[in-house]
Amino acid sequence: MLDLSKDVHRRFNPLTGEWVLVSPHRTERPWQGQIEKISQETVPDYDPDCYLCPGNARAGSERNPDYAETFVFDNDYPALLSTNVPGCVEKGGLLTASAERGICRVVCFSPRHGETLSKMSTNDIRRVIDVWAQQYGELAELPFINSVQIFENRGAMMGASNPHPHCQIWANSTVPNELRKELSHSADHLDRTGGCLLCSYLEIEEQEGERVVCQNGHFSAVVPFWAVWPFEILLLPRHHVTDLNALKSEWRNALAEILREVARRYDRLFDAPFPYTMGFHQRPTDGGGHDSFHLHAHFYPPLLRSATVRKFMVGFEMLAMPQRDITPETAAARLREIGEE
Repeated sequence: MLDLSKDVHRRFNPLTGEWVLVSPHRTERPWQGQIEKISQETVPDYDPDCYLCPGNARAGSERNPDYAETFVFDNDYPALLSTNVPGCVEKGGLLTASAERGICRVVCFSPRHGETLSKMSTNDIRRVIDVWAQQYGELAELPFINSVQIFENRGAMMGASNPHPHCQIWANSTVPNELRKELSHSADHLDRTGGCLLCSYLEIEEQEGERVVCQNGHFSAVVPFWAVWPFEILLLPRHHVTDLNALKSEWRNALAEILREVARRYDRLFDAPFPYTMGFHQRPTDGGGHDSFHLHAHFYPPLLRSATVRKFMVGFEMLAMPQRDITPETAAARLREIGEE
């Protein structure tokens, strides 16, 4: 019998069709690599130099209103442009490029500069969720938008250029790679079994329990069986739903509660602000039904052993396949036991 807690093995990700190498014995290896610095700076509620705080001038010279809750604006330096014109390049079937049209927006969670999801009240997070759903619905109505990606980079370690609590929304004219893979494998699973891939997966996780971090009446947070990042979390609705806009009021309240709980557990793990990239995968807005797709959120945090030691995706990970040392079961147990308070 294969012992998943001790033996070197591979795990399959049915959402993407990819494998991850798990090497539990390597948790004992010494570390002499890069040590990150922990910021000791106290973040104020208002920063006169912050281009996201209420009333301040933004980087693009526009001035923010004195907003009191959430605030949405078109990114001053967007990666996608709504004015992009169609065009393509093709040479010999090997050099191929096509124009991409889209919209990039920024959502400020709160007017308070030093706030985070872990510090916000569930009511304040609920307001953010309502904005996410509204933005998804609004962008979905545009004929040239076929995918809406909502994501948050928390912490300088994850590339956040400003500590003010905010996320981004990138809406594409095509369906991006990661969502396309998940769509394909979800549809394949439906064809083979007649059921939803993530509904079936969550049923197994809730039966076994060892990778469940926390849950409420409508959502479960698990360290996925195929997790790549050390303390990765997959956040799943416990009933089938395809997008944020379809969530009923009580579901949105439950989502606010579990988002806050996950963020607080992360901060308690190493008693320091926990960096991560978080994002929601929803059904595309291309007019297709995509009824087999199950709304979910990914949390990808880089910290490995402490607040100062992170995992790097280099070497074998870049050239061959992802690899992890700490098992998903161990990671889930630590997050489950740490509590949120």
